[in-house]
Amino acid sequence: MDMDKNTDKKSDFKPYVPPEQAPPELTVTSVVIGVILAVVFGAANAYLGLRVGMTVSASIPAAVVSMGVLRILLRRKSVLESNIVQTIGSAGESLAAGAIFTMPVFFLWAKEGTSDPPGMLSISLTALLGGLLGVLFMVPLRKALIVKEHGVLPYPEGTACAEVLLAGEKGGTSARAVFAGMGIAALVKFVVDGLRVVPSMITVRVHALKTEFSTEIYPALVSVGYICGAKISSYLFAGGILGWFVLIPLIAAFGQETVLYPGTAPVAQMYLEGGANAIWGSYIRYIGAGAVAAGGMISLVKSLPLIVSTFAEAMKGLKTSGKEDGTETERTALDMNMKIVMGAIVLIILAIALFPDIPVSLVGAFLVAVFGFFFSAVSSRMVGLVGGSNNPVSGMAIATLLFATMVLKSTGDAGAHGMTGAIAIGSIICIIAAMSGDTSQDLKTGYLLGATPWRQQTGELIGAAVSAVTIGGVMLLLDTAWGFGSAELSAPQAMLMKMIVEGVMDGNLPWTLVWIGVFIAVVIEIFGIPVLPVAIGLYLPLRLSVPIMAGGLVRYAVARRSAGAAPDSEAGSGILFCSGMIAGEGLVGILLAVLAVVGAADAVDFSGRLDIGIAGGLAVFVFVVLAVAWAAVGRKK
Repeated sequence: MDMDKNTDKKSDFKPYVPPEQAPPELTVTSVVIGVILAVVFGAANAYLGLRVGMTVSASIPAAVVSMGVLRILLRRKSVLESNIVQTIGSAGESLAAGAIFTMPVFFLWAKEGTSDPPGMLSISLTALLGGLLGVLFMVPLRKALIVKEHGVLPYPEGTACAEVLLAGEKGGTSARAVFAGMGIAALVKFVVDGLRVVPSMITVRVHALKTEFSTEIYPALVSVGYICGAKISSYLFAGGILGWFVLIPLIAAFGQETVLYPGTAPVAQMYLEGGANAIWGSYIRYIGAGAVAAGGMISLVKSLPLIVSTFAEAMKGLKTSGKEDGTETERTALDMNMKIVMGAIVLIILAIALFPDIPVSLVGAFLVAVFGFFFSAVSSRMVGLVGGSNNPVSGMAIATLLFATMVLKSTGDAGAHGMTGAIAIGSIICIIAAMSGDTSQDLKTGYLLGATPWRQQTGELIGAAVSAVTIGGVMLLLDTAWGFGSAELSAPQAMLMKMIVEGVMDGNLPWTLVWIGVFIAVVIEIFGIPVLPVAIGLYLPLRLSVPIMAGGLVRYAVARRSAGAAPDSEAGSGILFCSGMIAGEGLVGILLAVLAVVGAADAVDFSGRLDIGIAGGLAVFVFVVLAVAWAAVGRKK
C-alpha cells in the first residue's frame, strides 16, 4: 500500500485491510505479548528518563518486535493482531514518560520530611487515572483529528509503524536488530555496574578553567544520541559546553573567596573539595532550570495559534462526530460507545477528587478536567504535525504547575498540602498529554492499516492499566536502591518541577540565577536555535551530554555513508538496534536495583578484585564489541 496516495480526500482513502474483512485483532495472544512489551519498554524508559531526563518512542520498536514474534515465530498472519501488540506495548513508554517527569518529587519531599512517603497504591492509582483519561479524551477527538485531517496531519511515528508492520507482511526480519541491541547493552551494563570491572565514567580535570571534561560510557546514552540525530545531540552538547566551559569558569574566576548564594562556602573552596561538579550543583542547575522553564514556555507560546485552532477544530468535530452518512456502521469507523466514554471520564474526575490516596482537591480535579481535555487536543495535533519527540509535554506540565500552584495558594491551600496537590495535578496532566499523543499515533497506524478503532482504544486502556502498576513498582524499587536525586538517578525533570512549585509557594529560589537562565533561553531563541535541547544540555551534567553527542556523530557518519538509506530512517536498523540497547540497559538497571534492595549486589561486585591491567583490558573489550556492533548495523540497508 502506498501511504502517500489518495490523501487529498478522505473519501478516496482505502485502508490496507478493507472494512468488509475482519481478521483476528484483539486476541489473547496479542494482549499477552502487548502487555509484556508494555512492561519492558515502560520500565526501561522510566529508568532512562530518571537518569537523563529524556525518553524515546517505543512505538516503532514495539511494532518490530510484534511483527517478529507474531509473524516469524508464531506464524500468525494478521497485521491487525500485530498492530494491537504495538498499541498496547507503546502505551507503557508513554505513561512512563509522563510519570517520571513529576512523580519523583513526592519521594524527594518525603526525604526532606515535607510529606509522607508515597505508597504503591498512591503512585499507581495516580498514573492509572491519568493514563485512562489520556486515552478516553482521544476517543471523541479521533474522527476530527485522525479521519478528517488525513492528508493534513501526517503523524510521522504512526505512519512509520504502519510501514514497519506492512514490511512484516512481506517477510521483514528487523526484530533481530532490537534483540541484538538488548543483549549487547544488557551485557555491558552488567559488566560496568554489576561486576564493576570497568569504570562507568571518565573524567579529566581542566585546572586552568576550574572545570572538568567527563563522559559516561553507557550504550543507552550513545543510543539516545543516535536516535535524536546529530543536530539535536549537538544542541544538547552545546548547552553542556556553555555550562561547564563558560559559566563554571566565570563563577570560579569571579567568585574566588566569595560565598555566593545559594552556596555555603567560598567558590574556590567548593572547587578544591568537590570539583566543578560542586559548582554545577550550587549554581548551574538553577540557571539551567530557568532556561528549561523558559524554553518550555516559549515552545508553548509559539504553539498558541496552533493550540487555539486545534481546540476549535476539536469542538467542531465533537458536534459532528458519528454523523457521517453510512460510515458509523463500518468496522473501521466504530469507536467505543460515547455514553460509556463520557460516563467513565466523569467517574474518573470524581475519583481523583475523592480518593484519599490522591492528594487532589475538588478544585484540583476541575483543573485536571479542563487542562486535561485542552492539552489532549493540543498534544494530538502537535504529534500529528511534528512527531512525538517534539511534543512540548514539559512545557504543558510547567504551565499547568505554575497555574495550579497559584490557584491553590490563592484559595488558601498553601504549604506542603498545596505543593503535593500541585504536583499531583501536574503529574496527571503530564501523563494525559503523553498518553494522548501516543494514542493518536497508534490510531493513525490503525487507520492506515484498517484496524477497528474500539479494539485499539481498548488495547490502549489495557496498556495504560498494566503500565500504571509497573511504574509504581519500578519507582519504589529505584528509590529504595539508589534514591531520586542521586548520581545514579538524577531525575532532572522532576527536580525542575520541584523547584518551580517550591519557588511559587515559598519564594525560596535563587531568582537571580533562574532569571539568568531565562534570558539565556531568550537569546538562544533570538538566534533561531531550538531552545529546549540547549537548555536541557545546560541543566544536565556534562557527563551525560558527551556520550549523547557521540551517538549523534555515529548517526551522522552512518547517514553520510548510506546516502539516506534505511539506517538513517525512522524504521532503520540503527534506530531499532539503539532502541533495543536502551531497553536492555534499562532492564539490567532494574535487575541491579533488585539486587541492591535485597542486599545481593556485593555478591557480583568485582571492583578492587582485579588489577588495573585486567580491568583496562576488559574496558577495551567492551568498546571493541560496541564498535563492531555499530559498524555491523551501519552497513545494513
